Amino acid sequence: MTFSQLLHAVRQNPQAVVIPSVWGQGRAGFGGLAVALVFEAMRAKVPAGRPVRSLAVTFVGPLTLDAPVSFEAEVLREGKAVSQVLGRAVQNGQVVTLVQGSFGASRASAIDVPALPAPAMKPVAECQELPYIKNVTPEFTRYLAMRWGEGGMPFSNNQSRHMGGWVRLRDHDPVDALEEAHLLALVDAWPPAVLPHLSAPAPGSSLTWTIEFVQPFPALTTEDWCMYQAEVEHARDGYGHIAAGLWSPSGELIALSRQTVTVFG
Repeated sequence: MTFSQLLHAVRQNPQAVVIPSVWGQGRAGFGGLAVALVFEAMRAKVPAGRPVRSLAVTFVGPLTLDAPVSFEAEVLREGKAVSQVLGRAVQNGQVVTLVQGSFGASRASAIDVPALPAPAMKPVAECQELPYIKNVTPEFTRYLAMRWGEGGMPFSNNQSRHMGGWVRLRDHDPVDALEEAHLLALVDAWPPAVLPHLSAPAPGSSLTWTIEFVQPFPALTTEDWCMYQAEVEHARDGYGHIAAGLWSPSGELIALSRQTVTVFG
């Protein structure tokens, strides 16, 4: 099933969605997809005109593939402009992904501070793509394309604090208008920015993730390469703290991301 087909599945029946093994990431399912599907269940509870402003994610446990998952959402509070929603992915009675989201309508304000400029990045055509190689790269990379423009590939012994480049959905899942769920996958597709510091393969995964969306975001399609850059702010004792951003092809800020990651190496 493609990303779009899984989004449709959770919209139709959020209580029984089976994520196939082609969306694997190590021993579990791709975290960006899990969050996107929880988000879809959450968004269905929110009135129109209140786009998502921020999500706070905890990856409680691994999501098992080829097994039913229930995606649940409840409204914690609905104010005049902001809705607070709690979402979760549940398997075998256990929460595997927990998401708290804030959805808010725009309001008049005297404050208008533009985003900082996008970082300099090599053009897409000059960047090395991470190919999908069965049994080598994560299974989900057959659906998402990443091109490295800065920093090193995972396990390349590259000690740079920065890692990034360009990312998009692959052509076999065409989308005319990307939504926030797609952006979640684009941001989380990238491996933890501490993995290039290793010289040999070792497991690593996200523990917590917060992402903030700049609304409204520009119109994007499957063909658009978005720019991503992550910075390792601190790493020690098997944990890393990473800040990142996602920009449109023209350099417009789309989202700000922050992750705490675990590394077993």
